[in-house]
Amino acid sequence: MIVVTGGAGFIGSAIVWRLNELGENKIIIVDELGVEDKWKNLVPLKFDDFIHKDDFISMILEQNIPFEISSIIHMGANSSTTEKDADHLFSNNYLYTQELAKYCLEKNIRFIYASSAATYGDGSLGFDDDVSKLETLRPLNMYGYSKQLFDLWAKRSGAIEKIVGLKYFNVYGPNEYHKGDMRSVVHKAFEQIRDTGKVRLFKSLNSKYKDGEQLRDFIYVKDAVDITLSFLEKPELNGLYNLGTGKSRTWNDLVASIFNSLNKLVNIEYIDLPEHLKNKYQYFTEANMNKIKKAGYNIPIKSLEDGVADYVKNYLLGSQYLGA
Repeated sequence: MIVVTGGAGFIGSAIVWRLNELGENKIIIVDELGVEDKWKNLVPLKFDDFIHKDDFISMILEQNIPFEISSIIHMGANSSTTEKDADHLFSNNYLYTQELAKYCLEKNIRFIYASSAATYGDGSLGFDDDVSKLETLRPLNMYGYSKQLFDLWAKRSGAIEKIVGLKYFNVYGPNEYHKGDMRSVVHKAFEQIRDTGKVRLFKSLNSKYKDGEQLRDFIYVKDAVDITLSFLEKPELNGLYNLGTGKSRTWNDLVASIFNSLNKLVNIEYIDLPEHLKNKYQYFTEANMNKIKKAGYNIPIKSLEDGVADYVKNYLLGSQYLGA
């Protein structure tokens, strides 16, 4: 069995969808559904069973797993960058991941986990996935720090040499509908265009960047999934890797792609940056992808325009869910 934690969530459900596309149905999904519409991501998917995340970690700790596991793809986490409960993030994102990793190392099970580009903080120290530089990073929020804590533990324990950590940058695409404020700007902007005919973007307070010219590394979820699953096919590859496109684009580019996909004229209104974001706002992110390219990943990644067009035309205006 392949276990996908967070398998009802955004990237997790996309991973299950791609595994199904590849003919793999022997999958255990681990998650908690709560009161959101996350369950809708599961409806088109094929998998063997669903296990609540609390029950699964109990099985791990008691070493009482009633099925054979070939690999665990650990996407499960609280991914809210505004979460204030540090104890919850410490337990849910750090300790939970640690227990899964220790179990996999003991049982010789492939372990691939989601780290985050949020570990890079304001980006002033660059976006280099060199493990030797981990201690220098300064995340700006507790979510990023919870991911950083595990990366550091994996380095100290030597686990990082036997497992795979992936630092996801700005992922967008279908199956993110349940994420509320944590949805991508593509989804939010689409709704703004649909409802008002325009998109609101933050003004720049940095003289180096004009309004809307702030830069991000946007990667389409289908590409993010393909990169993630490439590590299942290459068990000899381990370590910490950036997962982005390696080419940053502006918010203006992103929004223009949505308007173009809808055959509408670009209409952007620039608004003031909220006070609480002024000291935490990133003006530039770009994944250094040299390490993963050297590891042999050379499948072309969709351009921003192509990824947005697929998302808008085939999902936001179409079937909504992967596999539907």
